[in-house]
Amino acid sequence: MSVEEYAIDVNRTVEYVLKKCKEAGIEVSSESDLLDDEGITILDSIISNEESEEELDNRVEEIIEEEKISVDNTIKKQKLKKKSTINKGNGHNLKKELANKKKEMYKNKEKLVSNTDIADNIILYTEGMTIGDLAKKLNVSGAELVKKLFMLGTVATINTSISFENAEVLVLDYNKELKKEESVDVANFEEFEIVDDEASLIERPPVVTIMGHVDHGKTTLLDTIRKSSVVSTEAGGITQAISAYQVKHNGKTITFIDTPGHAAFTEMRARGARITDIVIIIVAADDGVMPQTREAIDHAKASGVPIIVAINKMDKPGANPDRVMTELSECGLTPDTWGGDTLYNKISALNGEGIDELLENILLIAEMQEYKANPSRYAVGTVVESKLDKQVGPVVTLLIQNGTLRLGDPIVVGTSFGKVRTLKNDLGEEITEALPSQPVSITGLNETPDAGDKFMAFESEKQARSVANTRAELAREKSMVKETAVTLDDLFSKIQEGVKEINVIVKADVNGSSEAVKNSLEKIDVEGVKVKVLRSSVGGITESDIVLAKASNALIIGFNIRPNNTIKDYAKENGVEIRLYNIIYKAVEEMEAAMKGMLDPEYEEKVIGSAEVRQLFKFSKVGTIAGSYVTDGIVKRDAKARIIRDSIVIYDGNINSLQREKDSVKEVKKGLECGITIENFNDIKPSDTIECYEMVEIKR
Repeated sequence: MSVEEYAIDVNRTVEYVLKKCKEAGIEVSSESDLLDDEGITILDSIISNEESEEELDNRVEEIIEEEKISVDNTIKKQKLKKKSTINKGNGHNLKKELANKKKEMYKNKEKLVSNTDIADNIILYTEGMTIGDLAKKLNVSGAELVKKLFMLGTVATINTSISFENAEVLVLDYNKELKKEESVDVANFEEFEIVDDEASLIERPPVVTIMGHVDHGKTTLLDTIRKSSVVSTEAGGITQAISAYQVKHNGKTITFIDTPGHAAFTEMRARGARITDIVIIIVAADDGVMPQTREAIDHAKASGVPIIVAINKMDKPGANPDRVMTELSECGLTPDTWGGDTLYNKISALNGEGIDELLENILLIAEMQEYKANPSRYAVGTVVESKLDKQVGPVVTLLIQNGTLRLGDPIVVGTSFGKVRTLKNDLGEEITEALPSQPVSITGLNETPDAGDKFMAFESEKQARSVANTRAELAREKSMVKETAVTLDDLFSKIQEGVKEINVIVKADVNGSSEAVKNSLEKIDVEGVKVKVLRSSVGGITESDIVLAKASNALIIGFNIRPNNTIKDYAKENGVEIRLYNIIYKAVEEMEAAMKGMLDPEYEEKVIGSAEVRQLFKFSKVGTIAGSYVTDGIVKRDAKARIIRDSIVIYDGNINSLQREKDSVKEVKKGLECGITIENFNDIKPSDTIECYEMVEIKR
């Protein structure tokens, strides 16, 4: 950190800092000179003591003013100052204690285990690796590996390329572990795999997120848990300084992450941030399962973590927990008391009923799952939230997922980097180090990262800067390449790469169709690869569906529905493929063919325009003429058309006639009015959308 950066951080002038450096014997002469950890600690101590003296002088002046003491009465003033010094409270002591802790920490700072070290038993797999290449890495003969493969039923030569799966089986015979090359690339630490020795792991607190429908009591529950877990004598009461905090129950710690909702939760998952160990789904006993509850369940299930259900508002007269349990069972959350595997708790967030049992269930799952981490390595984790403060720069809330984060550690967060300048816990107290599963607030970064960005601490600032620069360059390159989720066209190649489950989201016009499509797709079994339906529901495709599809690498299948232009654009931006059908067997047939890699060239529909029905004209000979306004593209007389009402397709056929004023025309462009009749269909209503499309042959 430079003198200038330090001056900004402590809200002092550069001249002031240089003066104090000179007084303390710190060798710097200009604003660009760098301060080391020891120099920063000394300056912190000096400024902290000066602030205490300044506060004391202000208090003395207040006492003099209150008691009407003459200013020149130096004897009484000195006595008052002495008295005030004795009773000046804990603030000064806390600052002094923190300064001593910092000094001690910097003085005895030990080198932690580097995240970039590769264990001796790790073999790196590179794309296109031959059997001969693997033999060299294992220090054995190529013929030996060829023989082992033959015994496994694979005929190959020393120059044959070997798949990751086959190589993984071979290296196990030599007590080695195979890793893909990108998994040990420190610049890509989202995919970076850290392997800890079992002996170095210790138990860490579980990380919990609460999700559910609006007004079902999530905020009240969070507040009640926090209040019930803070000792009344603790300084600062229950002040929550950041959107994550820790509570204690029966001597065990639990970390809670306060997210704004399931969409934000899944957005973070979409960026590779797996921050939650357990999800609590909260449902009001007097309200039951709502649409947003179902969405929260889908997002929680897709994350693959244990789920606890909290049935809230049990204190209300209309509470009906049995109805809630029945509705949730239909969503796949069968209560443990009914023979299922989901823990249920009946609670009242308002009066605290059942909260202890809920916390005990969290600790029970944590004990079963055995959440562990290694505090002896440099920290890695995720950004929970971030903001830009005018005084101190970027302020970032981090969740430590492994390792220990200390003051002064060089750190890379997303594409930003810096040194941890200040470190505060969830109560806003300054600390010198943070352990696994602990949420903290830090300053010292050169840019403000995004929520969901991963971070990693390093041994040297030079290494952190180099990694940050590499990541920034990779991010620029990535932004130029459009990211896409899985598509039907690349299903076969995904299966060849080892994918065992194809994630799908089904949206349909009615519940019967939704269930039928879901059941038909889940029956498909091609070479041990199954289709997993993450969500199956009625209605149009929503942004929430696209967020879930992006996070889960899923494709969306719509049955008898049509997404509007906004949803289409949003899906395109996020690289999510939407496939639309009106015949169930066609959807199943295409999915199965795609999984087998046998998709034939096909026709793709191309939407050429749409019109909004504004007025109806009925004639006995002609039928119903839809007086329409073309809202997008072109409406053509020889095109196919579908009638869409509330995002549901109610008819699909052909345009029979197209009129502009009194003339019959071939096409009408955007922004013009026209009259449209649909072949064999007269049940058109105002506000219906007439979507025109053509079938265009596409190459695979």
